Amino acid sequence: MTIRAVLFDVGGPIDTEVLHEALSDAHIVRALLAVGVNATEEAFEAASAWAVNSYAPFSYQAIIWKLCRGDAARASEAQRLFEGASAERREQRRGLELRPGITGVIQGLHERRLLLGLAANQPARALDDLDRLGIGQYFSHREVSEHHGFRKPDTRLFLRCCEDLGVEPSECVMVGDRIDNDIFPARLLGMATVLFRTGRHMEQQPRSLQEVPDEEVHSTSLLQSALDRLIARG
Repeated sequence: MTIRAVLFDVGGPIDTEVLHEALSDAHIVRALLAVGVNATEEAFEAASAWAVNSYAPFSYQAIIWKLCRGDAARASEAQRLFEGASAERREQRRGLELRPGITGVIQGLHERRLLLGLAANQPARALDDLDRLGIGQYFSHREVSEHHGFRKPDTRLFLRCCEDLGVEPSECVMVGDRIDNDIFPARLLGMATVLFRTGRHMEQQPRSLQEVPDEEVHSTSLLQSALDRLIARG
């Protein structure tokens, strides 16, 4: 079947999240210290890897839980402190961190008359960032999780994208950075998939054949080549 649409996750393929992850880690450590948990750098890295490898839906909560060693009271308070610092993180970060070269990839797809959609667990303000960065205009489906209430890996988020774009799942390519949130649910619906290995989930591995992406990339230039192959293959 002909590929008519490409769906993008925001965090990872479009937004590098480098500063976002650094601030989040620092604020987790700060919250843990406030509840009497002093995690070493080695212990933090191990907890982060555990969260990724166990397919934890919310990585930050999983890291906090692991480092609190099952102490529910401490984990609850540390999580509250971490979430309470979200406005501080937004202020320090000042919007999305646009991946070098991704604008050209997105613009090129648009010029080839491919429909573009967002398949992302993001707040609505992410659309303002995409518009400010000059790429929001290329997306025909301009909804994220806060708009419709669905969160990946819920397949209804992907189906909402397809409905809005007027395409079948088998006519789509999904580009994301997580096997659990992006690749598996998209494949379940019959979409072609590209795993962009980057950030915290870079080393996440499939647990079965059904979770293996059609393509894996580490850069925007490789992403362009992978999309070209999938579109040509149909």
